[in-house]
Amino acid sequence: MTTLASDAVRSQWARQVSAEYRSSALAQQLTLWLTQIGASPDLIDSGLRIAHDELDHSRESYEVYRAAGGTGSVSLQRPRLTNAGSDEPLELLVLDAAVTVFCLGETVAVPLFRKLRSGCDIAVPRSVLDRIVKDEPRHSSFGWDLLDWLLDGPCTGREERVQHTLGEGFRGLERAYGNQGTPTAPTFPDADRSWGLAPRQEYAEILDTTFHRVWQRRFAAYGIDTDAAWNERTSVDKISALRVGDDVEHVAIGRPGLQPARSVNRATRRIE
Repeated sequence: MTTLASDAVRSQWARQVSAEYRSSALAQQLTLWLTQIGASPDLIDSGLRIAHDELDHSRESYEVYRAAGGTGSVSLQRPRLTNAGSDEPLELLVLDAAVTVFCLGETVAVPLFRKLRSGCDIAVPRSVLDRIVKDEPRHSSFGWDLLDWLLDGPCTGREERVQHTLGEGFRGLERAYGNQGTPTAPTFPDADRSWGLAPRQEYAEILDTTFHRVWQRRFAAYGIDTDAAWNERTSVDKISALRVGDDVEHVAIGRPGLQPARSVNRATRRIE
């Protein structure tokens, strides 16, 4: 017998639909930039494959949302569907996206989704989490491969740029997963965990562990110190909430008639 889903379950899976759809859009834009700067074809192929993966994740997350009793489409603000742009060289914009979206976001996603899957015992969300857990390590590896390629380029000052970008990235992760100012709930419903949810406290613990076990070591290999950016991530004067006008355009995700995308099977090794 399937455990009845709570409002929290429906809300979380609606957010997951949006997050995965956004990840697909960001991966597609990054891949276009990679094409425009003459990146390795293997990196371009990997980026396109990731965009397909994320779109599949969004579609499958919508199936969980519906199975949990959700109705209608899921709305997402259109300004969220693009990487930050400027008049700077594309190489620097690619570097920013590689660090924030992949080296940070997709890297912490690996243990986060494993944690969500560990307590999930309902077939529909479990199947989706199985797929995501399988894909996320490859997405994370793409980010580090891309960072290798970018830092090996002729432009100077890229390590300093990464250091600055880490500050913004860590603050964003703190807003999303941190435990600052969030009271610890005395208990967490087993029924919600069965649907693939976890308490905020566990998200915060995974974020902290990922910094100390992964990010410190991997960025140090490039001569990049992460400690200052990490320690400032909770500074009140530096954390600013995303503000988007109420009149912005929205994208409706989950319209009838969407068909599953075919899987893309490509070799993803890098050309050295």
